[in-house]
Amino acid sequence: MTKPNLFRWSLGLTATVLPATLILLVAFLCIQAWPAMHFNGLHFLVHNDWNLGSQYGTPVKVNGTTILPGAHYGILFLIAGTVLSSLIALVLAVPIGVAAAVFLSEAVPGGVRDLIALFVELLASVPSVVFGLWGYVVLIPFLSHHVFPVLAGALSFIPFFAPPTYSGYGLMTSGLVLCLMVVPLITANLRESAAAIPAETREAARALGATRFEVLLRVIIPELWRPLVGVTTLALGRALGETMAVLMVSGNALGYLPQNIYSPISTMAAFIVSQLDSALQDPTGMAVASLTEIGLILLVISLLVNGAARMLLPRQA
Repeated sequence: MTKPNLFRWSLGLTATVLPATLILLVAFLCIQAWPAMHFNGLHFLVHNDWNLGSQYGTPVKVNGTTILPGAHYGILFLIAGTVLSSLIALVLAVPIGVAAAVFLSEAVPGGVRDLIALFVELLASVPSVVFGLWGYVVLIPFLSHHVFPVLAGALSFIPFFAPPTYSGYGLMTSGLVLCLMVVPLITANLRESAAAIPAETREAARALGATRFEVLLRVIIPELWRPLVGVTTLALGRALGETMAVLMVSGNALGYLPQNIYSPISTMAAFIVSQLDSALQDPTGMAVASLTEIGLILLVISLLVNGAARMLLPRQA
């Protein structure tokens, strides 16, 4: 085999590693979750009755499947908590990230810009458990005592913002922590995209009489659309899969949907971690299989989000 062919085959083999890994991961989750999928059916997605059953009871057969007495598995509350907290994070993070990126690329002098960009990138690398600890120690007491009561009083005419405000753990707190975690990701990527726009493009717009604000509004921001879709997808993927930070501030609610924006919640990723130790005590293995099914559904949601982003981009090209 000639060197060019060897190089081509090596590149092809390397390129197949990532899709092959994804296929193997999906296959593994499907195999491990199949007993739960067979037993739970669609009930798994539309009910809120997660119960591992009696750990000290004698396993029983239900529809041909061996489970612990009283075991039920429904995760609608997890899907709601995961999706709502991630959407709140994006609604807050995207405008902040875009504004910060445009400000850094267009308004800050070069030397200061590089220094601030370095801090933004360092913030993106902070471990999630640090954000969770900060949320637990600082954010929860501040929100519960100073922000949520004011917010509930001012927006009580909107049902989702009406009291009670609970203890500070919950949906809004989780969304804020996730927002802080994904803003640096959005800002860093969009700043690089804005810096890559040729200076001639800006100069041409100014030569036609456009003000600095008009250049920003009509030239810079439209050029950031495609990178914004991509980085928003990455940010949503991180928010959907975040575990430790959300686990520390969400309240780890079990079995009910959030009634307002202050309600305690639980997300799929955080719930897997919190329930794994108890699930391992199930001698039938159904609890672990059900947790694996949660992981499979989370992966499917992430793939659907990425697929939707890929479908959206060509239409805007």
